[in-house]
Amino acid sequence: MYKILIIEDDKDINNMLKQLLETNHYQVLQAFSGTEGVLVHNGNVSLILLDLMLPGKNGEEILTELLNKYQVPIIVMSAIHEVDKKVDLFELGADDYITKPFDNKELLARIKLALKHQNGKENKSIISFKDILINKLDYTVTCNGKLLNLTKQEFELLKTLLENPTRVFTKSMLFELVWKDEFVDDNTLNVHISKIRNKLKECNQEEDYIETVWSIGYKMKN
Repeated sequence: MYKILIIEDDKDINNMLKQLLETNHYQVLQAFSGTEGVLVHNGNVSLILLDLMLPGKNGEEILTELLNKYQVPIIVMSAIHEVDKKVDLFELGADDYITKPFDNKELLARIKLALKHQNGKENKSIISFKDILINKLDYTVTCNGKLLNLTKQEFELLKTLLENPTRVFTKSMLFELVWKDEFVDDNTLNVHISKIRNKLKECNQEEDYIETVWSIGYKMKN
């Protein structure tokens, strides 16, 4: 189910949008300021509805902070009609702009279209295995719905294994693919694999993901 984050300081509008979206089978997160929206925003958010006129930081600042955190569609909501303002927001990275007051059916249609476009991008950029999802665009990894905090090498190792989950990767192959020209030894690789396993286990203790192929290397455990 898609999860939509509403960032709108007007409580009546925020609650109205929440009810509208939930009636149309979306999950909803609510934030009533830009700062709160940045804090609430996480790897499971599918789309953001962002009010432009927020207390504290302005909408442009919040838009930039949100896009720096995760790459998800953002639809800006505002009573401002100026074309130049809309162009500026598109250049900052907004996916769409809807003028207040808006028709609910139009808003739902714009949300549906933005999610469809995002799915087209993610189909090429997301790798999945069991309950692991890797997004190659924003370098995020989730397991069992929980966000993993991986180092660059850990991310590259897991991505390499997931891109060919039935293949056995020798240690020398992983050295070349992940570390390239940098010199590493067997112990370095083993430590990285162990850390990845531990982080995955913290997300799902019932599942094993990486299999050691004795004296050869590693593969994903099917």
